[in-house]
Amino acid sequence: MKKIFSMAVAAIAVAGMMSCNGNSPKASLKTDVDTLSYAVGMSQSQGLMDYLSRAKGVDTTYIAEFLQGVNDGANAADDPKKAAYFAGIEIGQQISNNMVKGLNYQLFGEDSTQTVSLRNILAGFVNGVKGDGKMTVQEADSVANVLFEAIKAKAQEKQFGANKTAGEKFLAQNAKKEGVKTLPCGVQYKVIKEGNGAMPADTSTVVVNYEGRLVDGTVFDASNRHGDQPAEFMVGRVIKGWQEALKAMPAGSEWEIYIPQELGYGANQSGQIPPFSALIFKVELVEVK
Repeated sequence: MKKIFSMAVAAIAVAGMMSCNGNSPKASLKTDVDTLSYAVGMSQSQGLMDYLSRAKGVDTTYIAEFLQGVNDGANAADDPKKAAYFAGIEIGQQISNNMVKGLNYQLFGEDSTQTVSLRNILAGFVNGVKGDGKMTVQEADSVANVLFEAIKAKAQEKQFGANKTAGEKFLAQNAKKEGVKTLPCGVQYKVIKEGNGAMPADTSTVVVNYEGRLVDGTVFDASNRHGDQPAEFMVGRVIKGWQEALKAMPAGSEWEIYIPQELGYGANQSGQIPPFSALIFKVELVEVK
């Protein structure tokens, strides 16, 4: 899982010699260096209010408090104890404003009734920094990945479970139709034209024409949408259902394949494909390279 927050500090070089009450000092432009310093500080304030509101979630009603924080932070640069404290303030705000909100959206979408635990995130962060946690950092990364996918799938199933049910019903009925066969992995297929060319492997590059649609007939992709030439890709880099079907097709074949959601995109949204969607593809295997 990608690191969810960045340690990067926003470059806001507002004048750093404010008085202790947060009021701006009087400018004294006696030399070119003085004037340069002032101009640099002034130029860095361009677009600041919009940035604070949009990117940092700051209520600009409290601009005096913001300026006091800038003053305190700037004057802490030579004090390692204060500098560490202000770095902690910044990262803590990133955890609350960016990580928690980002995780909630990735896991639960628009469902605002569910949330990750800020308390436990902070507890884990503190234990990780101090090296006295309930698991190693490497174990935590593995656990986070596994549980992230499991919790996301559960939340997605609650929201998109009807897609899963519709797909299962479609595949059960489709399996009974004349000419439809099923591969050991669960992919169904119907031969439209039988070829007699080479059979692809995981490492093969294939040239194909295809059209993909949902079980309700919605076309979500086709090779001719991407140019006049057939699509070309390595077998091992596509969804599992495609891989298994292609490895069973001789070049020159044209099949209609029916892919269960777990061999497609599963709980993930992919373009126009909703989570838990069974997929139907008409595929012509033109060439195996």
